[in-house]
Amino acid sequence: MFIIAGLGNPGLPYEGTRHNVGFDVIDAIADEYNISVDYRKNRALIGKGIIEGQKVILAKPQTYMNLSGESIRGLADYYKIDEEAELIVIYDDVSLDVGQLRIRKKGSAGGHNGIKSIISHLGTDVFLRIKVGVGEKPKKYDLADYVLGHFSKEERQQMEEGYHCAVKAVEMMVSGEIEAAMNEFNRKAKKDAARSGEETKRS
Repeated sequence: MFIIAGLGNPGLPYEGTRHNVGFDVIDAIADEYNISVDYRKNRALIGKGIIEGQKVILAKPQTYMNLSGESIRGLADYYKIDEEAELIVIYDDVSLDVGQLRIRKKGSAGGHNGIKSIISHLGTDVFLRIKVGVGEKPKKYDLADYVLGHFSKEERQQMEEGYHCAVKAVEMMVSGEIEAAMNEFNRKAKKDAARSGEETKRS
């Protein structure tokens, strides 16, 4: 069984913000697989389903971002999963372009308070994760204000494509094709970054 947890903040004011892309990806997965994420368990909204023949729990912690680890620790204990192999955490990343993905098997929190909380409560930084790019913070912006802000119309279109890719990445990962998912989606990010650099040189 896999727990697929998307990070975000509960409540209407946070819907559609950059910091809530984890919730948005869970919603996209739920739509694709007709899973209702409306049952409360361990301070999260969860839904049970099957993806690529694997039992999954979709989870949206309701603790607020900075305490995400409390909910995920409880869910991992209750469902007796191996956190290093059967937990996938999906969250926003300001170091990636809008809609870009980066898949990792482990790593530091990189300044993300939700991941910091999860690492603290699990006692390990070894767990699967899908980072979803929300774009770099403009220089004069406060980081908290930026991640709690909303996407432009153009960015929303890019994010929809990113969510679609994230669903595909989850399908590959629960099927055991983690390296293949990393090769496909991490390479796309590198290619696009290189292309962007070339365009900058030309202009």
